[in-house]
Amino acid sequence: MQILASQIKGYLSNSSMIRKMFEAGLELKAKYGEDAVCDFSLGNPDLPAPAAVGQALADIAANADKPFAFGYMPNSGYGYAREALAEHLSREQGITIAPSGLIITCGAAGGLNALFRAILEAGDEVVCPAPYFVEYGFYVSNYGGSLKPVPARPLTFELDLEAMDAAIGKNTRAVLVNSPNNPTGAVYTEEELRGLAAILERKSREFGRPIFLISDEPYRFLTYDGVEVPSILPLYPYAIAVSSFSKNLSLAGERVGYVVPSPNMPELDELIAALTLTNRILGFVNAPAIGQALMARAIGSQVNVTVYAERRKAMTRVLDDAGFNFTMPKGAFYFFPEAPGGDDKALARALQEERILAVPGSGFGCPGYFRLAFCVGEEVIRRSADGFRKVYEKLSK
Repeated sequence: MQILASQIKGYLSNSSMIRKMFEAGLELKAKYGEDAVCDFSLGNPDLPAPAAVGQALADIAANADKPFAFGYMPNSGYGYAREALAEHLSREQGITIAPSGLIITCGAAGGLNALFRAILEAGDEVVCPAPYFVEYGFYVSNYGGSLKPVPARPLTFELDLEAMDAAIGKNTRAVLVNSPNNPTGAVYTEEELRGLAAILERKSREFGRPIFLISDEPYRFLTYDGVEVPSILPLYPYAIAVSSFSKNLSLAGERVGYVVPSPNMPELDELIAALTLTNRILGFVNAPAIGQALMARAIGSQVNVTVYAERRKAMTRVLDDAGFNFTMPKGAFYFFPEAPGGDDKALARALQEERILAVPGSGFGCPGYFRLAFCVGEEVIRRSADGFRKVYEKLSK
């Protein structure tokens, strides 16, 4: 018990940064009012679900009186839902995926946990580029593994393939990437991913067991300026994509996601069987029945992404006018600027004094930066301009 506690102690402190900012926001809003606080702390999608979701709900309600409308199902998901998802993913990923070659999970988080339970043994390592979503550390340590972050290239947050190569050793069981990335908005190019796949092919031969390449991609749908998100599934036989419908269908609370390995994986059937088992024994059992029904009927629809594009422009103007140094996010709804003076925690405190909430980069394994979630109204972004300018001037002296 003490060993497990020591492994996750660091993750607890980093994860609590996001929670602390959320709680600080509640206090500020209670004191000054909702309209006086600019809260960029949480990546909680605020856009309404597309019309297809409402239509699907009406259809589900009309059939709610039928026997087993919400009854037990195969642990891998309803057959009709897997068929709809396989057809959609075959188009999206550019490779033919069979319904039997994927599993529907309780969100992407449930999918990652089911996957790590299936592939990790005590002492295994999962390498990932930093900054990274801090929950990854919990997910890996749940099953006796350890997360091994590798810093990405400064400011641009491109993959540092040489550093990744050096970090991958005999205990490495998987490499986990997140593209479009939370918290940076970086999108890894096909060239980067092919380079990473080549490293994994070589290392797998060297160590005598396959190293999985896992892509966590709930923001795949949200990119800007014509940027495309390459699929990893055709690039490497031991590639696995994990995602959810939390962001593109605004179904974050309904917990519907999936795990889809490359159909070229030699042990595909064995992995799917293992995932079906771990999905059950971890207590998820299956994704929610209503969520699967919504997904199957609304798949192919998405929220109005032009709203996010306009917010990105507004946030760019605010940060540029204030003087912050940053790389434009290519996807997702986050900015990850540099903190003036390099102290991200001091920056967060100074912003809080101006009733602006941001999360220090230390919470994502990358001190010296801070995250802004621009999934808020444009009026909130515009209202923050004076505060950002004051803080930059104060910390740049």
